[in-house]
Amino acid sequence: MNAWVRHLLRLPPVLLGTTVLTFVLVNLLPGDPVPAMLGEQAAPAQIAALREQLGLERPVLLRYFDWLGSALTGDLARSLMTRESVAEAVLQRLPVSLELMLLAQATALLVGLPLGVLAAWRRDGALDRLISAGAYGLLSTPVFILAMVLIYVVAVRLGWLPATGYTAIGTDLGANLRSMVLPALVLAAAPTAIYARLVRSDMIATLQEDFILLAKAQGHSVAHILLRQALRPSLLPMITVFGINTGVLMGGAVIIEHLFALPGMGSLMVEAILSRDYPLLQGVVLCIAVAFCLVNLLVDMAYLLLDPRMRHG
Repeated sequence: MNAWVRHLLRLPPVLLGTTVLTFVLVNLLPGDPVPAMLGEQAAPAQIAALREQLGLERPVLLRYFDWLGSALTGDLARSLMTRESVAEAVLQRLPVSLELMLLAQATALLVGLPLGVLAAWRRDGALDRLISAGAYGLLSTPVFILAMVLIYVVAVRLGWLPATGYTAIGTDLGANLRSMVLPALVLAAAPTAIYARLVRSDMIATLQEDFILLAKAQGHSVAHILLRQALRPSLLPMITVFGINTGVLMGGAVIIEHLFALPGMGSLMVEAILSRDYPLLQGVVLCIAVAFCLVNLLVDMAYLLLDPRMRHG
């Protein structure tokens, strides 16, 4: 079977398994959304009637198959709390999360790759030790701690950037970027350290290869050897790490969006969990799962394009 087809056939089972686990786990959460909808003074008869109306008395599996049938047609049901279409709610919040993740990935790549190259070039030197120590520090610091420190220093003490809030791109591009700088920096911290360490280790091995010695003997400049000869072979593992880090960024975005009051998918997920809004939470998780699976599918496809052995192996 063609490698492209094999990779595509893996996608539906993964998504199906994700939706099943999410639906079951969401329904195991303690609490009941109905009293929150009706208020504390609601009578038991009102609560029972609304539960019956919403179909919450039905078995979990029956409700899942009903939801799955609707989801396959593009209908993700309606929020229990707002009665808004889940698909519309997700589409409204999705651009914020996408912008945050794109800015974080771009920042991590633009900072992490040069640092990794410099560390490999100055192996075991003071610069290498400094970069390695900084990478370990970033990986060891929880994102919420780093967020609190940046909010206090940059926003509260210096007043350079807003601490919370969001401005849409269409409203004011400058204000939008100002509101996204701190969240993107916090979210990019761990990937930056990972990219720097990965490039450093791969480039150190690459710089020992015979073709690098030949390039030095031919009189090529240091920049040419590092960027044209050594960096390109070292970027292949970055494809896999890039895909994995996409999932890491999606998970970190839940915390970051909540801390910085960004109206993205992460904040929507927190709201759905706190209100026990099962359809809304299921729709958000499905969207994140689809995005993560598609990114990893693209990573696999990139490997098939770059390495012919994988197409025939």
